[in-house]
Order: sequence, then structure tokens, then C-alpha cells
Amino acid sequence: MAFVEPVILQDRGIRLEPLALTHEAGLAAAAADGQLWTLRVTSVPEPANTRAYIEAALEGRAQGHRFAFAVVDAASGEVLGTTSYHDILPAVKRVEIGWTWYARRVQRTHVNTTAKLLMMGHAFDTLGCHVVGWRTDNFNFASQRAIERLGAKKDGVLRGHALRRDGTIRDTVMYSLRAGEWPETKAHLRYLLERHPATAAGTGAGAAAA
Repeated sequence: MAFVEPVILQDRGIRLEPLALTHEAGLAAAAADGQLWTLRVTSVPEPANTRAYIEAALEGRAQGHRFAFAVVDAASGEVLGTTSYHDILPAVKRVEIGWTWYARRVQRTHVNTTAKLLMMGHAFDTLGCHVVGWRTDNFNFASQRAIERLGAKKDGVLRGHALRRDGTIRDTVMYSLRAGEWPETKAHLRYLLERHPATAAGTGAGAAAA
């Protein structure tokens, strides 16, 4: 169960801690910043549904297939958003990163790059993963650009793959990064964070709803 054991990851003023019911108010406030739940191509809950959203994430962790983090400002403790490992496959040492969204005011800043660097580092360097994957809605172009800027390679498109919140059926764009590609990707992301600490080259929200 190492893939879902509690862990706190921190760097550059950003802390990733296991998502808990104590984050409910902060996560609701983050979703309200920009009314993110109105975006049809993401998984952001309405503020009133934040508790159910967290409970679903906790159930996924109990079942071993999802581990959700709260993304927190380390200095103030303010919840900035959330992100998860999901579709965890310990037998083949593969995880995906998704269910990612942030308050509008921290989108297109260093937050997403820092969070993803921490998660990829933990997945590859600590958990020994062979592959880290991402998936996103075929119309979530901001997410696709953000994933590609992280160094992931596009694997293909699963047509007619999942339901959106509005009941329409989406195609899902799949990406992945292999362990052998991680050292170069890590060096590049660190370079971006050091060269452009405020924006990290505008990696965006990366709201890759699974």
C-alpha cells in the first residue's frame, strides 16, 4: 500500500498534504475563486459539494486506486487547490496524475509546475514507478498544453471514453512519461522554476480531470 500511504511533499513554498475533511472550507474557497465548477471539461465541485468530493477521494484512497493531495501555501496554510495520483497500478508500477485544479489567482504561476515536479519525483524516485500518466478532455486545451509543457508524450486518444458533467460523452487524450525520460524532464522543470520563479513559463492550471 506504499502508493497510498500518507506523505507530505514540499518545495518552493508549496506543500502537498493528504487531502482530508479539514480542507473542506479552504477547497470550497479555492473553487469559488473563478467559479471553476462552471467549466464543463473539469472535475471541480460546486462549493456546496466540496465535502462529497473529498469523501469520494478518501474512498478512492481506501480502495487503493487514488491518493488525493491538498495543494497548500506553506507560509499561510491557505488551500490553493488539489491534485491526485489515480488509476494506481502497483503491479506494473504505474500511476496517473489528475483531478488537478487550482484557484484562478494561482493559475499560470509556479504552483502547478512545483506540484507536478514533487509528484513526479515521488512517483519515480521513491515509489519506483516505470510510467506516470495523464489524461484529459479532448476540449480541455489548456490542460493539454500544461501536460505537454511538463514533458509528457501524447499516447493517443480514447474515443467515446467518458461522460462529462453535462451528460455529453468525451474523447480522452492520454499522455505519459517513462522513467528513462524523467532525469531530463526533472532538469528542465527545475530550470524553468529557477529562471521564471513567478510563472514557471505559464504552465497553467493543468485541470486534467480523470
